[in-house]
Amino acid sequence: MTGYYIIIGISMLVSWWVSSRLKSKFEYYSNVHLRNGLSGKEVAEKMLRDNGINDVQVISVPGQLTDHYNPADKTVNLSEGVYMQRNAAAAAVAAHECGHAVQHAVGYSMLNLRSKLVPIVNISSNLMQFVLIAGIAVMAASRSIENPNGNTTVLAIGVAMFAMTTLFAFVTLPVEYDASNRAMKWLKDTGTVTTEEFVGVQDSLKWAARTYVVAALGSLAQLLYWGSLLLGGRRD
Repeated sequence: MTGYYIIIGISMLVSWWVSSRLKSKFEYYSNVHLRNGLSGKEVAEKMLRDNGINDVQVISVPGQLTDHYNPADKTVNLSEGVYMQRNAAAAAVAAHECGHAVQHAVGYSMLNLRSKLVPIVNISSNLMQFVLIAGIAVMAASRSIENPNGNTTVLAIGVAMFAMTTLFAFVTLPVEYDASNRAMKWLKDTGTVTTEEFVGVQDSLKWAARTYVVAALGSLAQLLYWGSLLLGGRRD
């Protein structure tokens, strides 16, 4: 399985580089303080109000870059730094998470699709590695002159599970980009940030989005590898 480990290694290296760039960008734009003096919490609450959303609560959660929107209990969860800080990076994150709340409120189709995929993906992500390994073992053990590829049923199930996680990763892309676009449009149109501050918001969200792109492409590369094994295109 040398090819698989090469794919994993490259994916991890690229992911590490993008994550490092994202972290450095947020650190840099954390020093670009908002002239209006609003904290991340206040930016989030203002964006929700301006979009007519009154049933979503903005709360603080521990950790760094742990920010997320929870549609189940309708909460915008901001990491402690973002919640309290008054800078371009905090405004970007807060508005982005509120972008998801807006998506939820208007019934954005891709967000609805992603939510429907969550239960299936949770099961698939927990089991697929075991099923894939078992599939390789069964296929190798059952090879014969009459059936040189062996029994591929178990491996096919594992590949199908992996395909669901890859689909989820690609469905996530438009959801994240749309949330960022909603955030940037609101921040700019309402004058919540100045032109200088908006540059920081835009750059921060651009690098945040790239983490999802790397994850999706890495998942696709792994899926293609397992698919090639299933089709008999590779031998280990």
